[in-house]
Amino acid sequence: MERLFEPLAIRGLEIKNRICMPPMVCYGWVGDDGLAVEKNVEHYRAAARGGTGLIIQEATCVTKEGRICRDQLGIWEEEQIPGLCRITEAVHREGCPIIVQIHHAGVVGGTTQHAYCPSDFRCVKNGEEKTGYEMSLEEIRQIQDAYIQAGRRAYEAGYDGVELHGCHQYLMCQFFNRRVNRRSDEYGREPERFALEILRGIRALTPKSFIIGIRLGAFEPALADGIAHAKALEEAGIDFLDISYGFQGMDEPEKPEDFPYRDVIYGAAEIKKQVHVPVFAVYGIQSPQMAEDILMRTGVDMVDIGRGILVNQNWAQDAQAGRDTGRCLDCKTCMWRVNPDKCAGRVLLNRRRAG
Repeated sequence: MERLFEPLAIRGLEIKNRICMPPMVCYGWVGDDGLAVEKNVEHYRAAARGGTGLIIQEATCVTKEGRICRDQLGIWEEEQIPGLCRITEAVHREGCPIIVQIHHAGVVGGTTQHAYCPSDFRCVKNGEEKTGYEMSLEEIRQIQDAYIQAGRRAYEAGYDGVELHGCHQYLMCQFFNRRVNRRSDEYGREPERFALEILRGIRALTPKSFIIGIRLGAFEPALADGIAHAKALEEAGIDFLDISYGFQGMDEPEKPEDFPYRDVIYGAAEIKKQVHVPVFAVYGIQSPQMAEDILMRTGVDMVDIGRGILVNQNWAQDAQAGRDTGRCLDCKTCMWRVNPDKCAGRVLLNRRRAG
């Protein structure tokens, strides 16, 4: 594991290895108020204790109306700061940095009938038809300010930085994708503008040491667009690019036939060739050997180990010690979300260790 356990610095923040726990929403844990609960605190504490180099907290919403669902963590008001402080304090006590992903669902949200979108747009999300209405300039500025104030709250809550959620069909992603964003004004002609103005706004309210990264679609809709967005964000001062899928269904993923991993990992590799800031790769990275090979083969700087850490919170420590890390079995119904102790991957790992 020559590369996986090398340290990395992002904007002066020392990260002890190249393993990132990416944002994964824990449905059903919080109430309609979006306040963090003890289960959130212990979830992130355990991942930090297990040796993860960096934690990016699950999508945490910047407005109550912009949620994916009614049980999503929030960062839209001051009353949510104390609960978020408990998460950051717990993680920092374990010697791990933590960044919070700030998010607005836009047209694919699940809690409002009047959903925002750059343009009038209809799509299907999880089998349900969604309708978005074109935002006015005043509405754009209001939502941008919600992101900016969320960034300020994140700093006050003790996070080391924020990750803007700019992929997975959500609002910022909708601005990036020209098949969804059909505006004729500056926010259509410059699809990065919505995100760039938020980046600059958060930067103005936080110290120089505060990290601002983005989860960005590689294919938005094509790889050339993802690369253009990445370059524009780097020029504006983004600190890292966490590459994933953009507006799926309105994109054109690609990879060479001989590339051994997912197209989105190929996309991250191609983006890394064009920028100097750290780039993260994600999707189906199941073993330390696979993670090491991706780092070496693609030149990316970090790997996102998501479901592997859900199965085994000590994934990083076990990888470094050469022990079996276990793996997600990709069950049709994810039992981890129902009861982590009944997660099939976790049960199998424990059985192998006991035997």
